[in-house]
Amino acid sequence: MSRPPFPPYNKDSAREKVRLAEDGWNSREPAKVALAYTPDSRWRNRAEFAVGRAEIEAFLARKWARELDYRLIKELWAVSGNRIAVRYAYEYHNDSAQWFRAYGNENWEFAEDGLMAARHASINEHPIHEDDRKFHWPLGRRPDDHPGLNDLGL
Repeated sequence: MSRPPFPPYNKDSAREKVRLAEDGWNSREPAKVALAYTPDSRWRNRAEFAVGRAEIEAFLARKWARELDYRLIKELWAVSGNRIAVRYAYEYHNDSAQWFRAYGNENWEFAEDGLMAARHASINEHPIHEDDRKFHWPLGRRPDDHPGLNDLGL
């Protein structure tokens, strides 16, 4: 199995890779998203450490069971060879209808087949009022004409 585009990345191919990752996460389909990672991929996500697709899939299932109406925007920050750095923000609400916006940075390392071998994420979030939400597209893929993080002042 492979997942184009393949390293080494330039700005254009890295932007494509970032958008494909965003689209996958906005699908909120853990099994589908887990296929973008190598079978032995290593993750650090806040205080959780996952190794391998099964642990990644389980992590994502837990995440999206509690982070409801999840919508995510990712932007390329830097690229070099088989490594991509992104910044992102996402919005969701919990089962008590409290909305949150999370901000984060990720460092990605890819295998030759374009699958992600390592993901290191740092995330901060804070509660927001529903009226302060900025991500209003229907659940699923962010429309191409929806503003990105810079355009939204995030």
